[in-house]
Amino acid sequence: MNFKHLHYFWATAHAGGIVKAGEQLHTSPQTLSGQIKLLEDRLGRKLFRKSGRKLELTEDGRVALGYADDIFQLGSELEATLRERRKARRSIDFRVGVADSVAKTVVYRLLEPALQLDDPVHLVCSEGSFAELLGQLALRRVDLVIADEPLTRRVSIKAFNHPLGRSTMSFFATAAVRAGLRGGFPQCLDGAPMLIPGPASSVRAPFDAWLSRLRLLPRVVGEFDDLALMATFGREGRGVFVSPTALEIETEALHGVQTIGRADELVEEFYAISVERRISHPCVVAITTAARVKLFEPIGHATGH
Repeated sequence: MNFKHLHYFWATAHAGGIVKAGEQLHTSPQTLSGQIKLLEDRLGRKLFRKSGRKLELTEDGRVALGYADDIFQLGSELEATLRERRKARRSIDFRVGVADSVAKTVVYRLLEPALQLDDPVHLVCSEGSFAELLGQLALRRVDLVIADEPLTRRVSIKAFNHPLGRSTMSFFATAAVRAGLRGGFPQCLDGAPMLIPGPASSVRAPFDAWLSRLRLLPRVVGEFDDLALMATFGREGRGVFVSPTALEIETEALHGVQTIGRADELVEEFYAISVERRISHPCVVAITTAARVKLFEPIGHATGH
């Protein structure tokens, strides 16, 4: 449908005739009549009929006018809305899915650069399992997924891995727990109360292998898929726990714990996963740039699946 023709019909119906509408629209009655005739041909219905020297709406014309009123009212609202948006600073919507196996301190450090952009950012952050979040990404319900593992070819989703970096792991404990440990690190972990990552964590398998290789057998107090919850238990003195070395200072300050050692063989990697091969969203650009330059060691380039 040609909306210019519809506008001529709408103006004529409200003006009460061709001549008056032509004056308002600064066009000739002949041109106006021709445009309305084209609209009638397109719709296959007569919209006006002559009543003496006047035009009156047909039944179909009254129906069409009701829709035209709605259409041009929405058009006016659109113009008003966009004028107001020009006056205000534009807010950037940014929807992020965070895998529940990623430490919350890491998440904040990763997302913080997005909140420092010149334009205001409206951040919507949701948490869930890696599989659930990939489903949300496929449906375009999130712009980005942050995880501690990459998307693999086994998952039939068209998306791309953007490596953010990697960090070795440090071990933390309260002063009271540390006082009860025997020997130096890592031998002091043998028989020590330990809070360990749950089976869903990407570092669990390497962690188990590391303990086995060193013949260490800690007393496992709890297993946690949520590393923030694990750190909370550690803060309360329930055992030794692990966290990325890149966040060592923050972990000590936030939880009032001490670093008892570091394991360079244990490495946690972090990825941003998006449907974009070339990153264009300003928030994602800020996150990936800051992570690679300031926060983590680099781990390669974007890959797609």
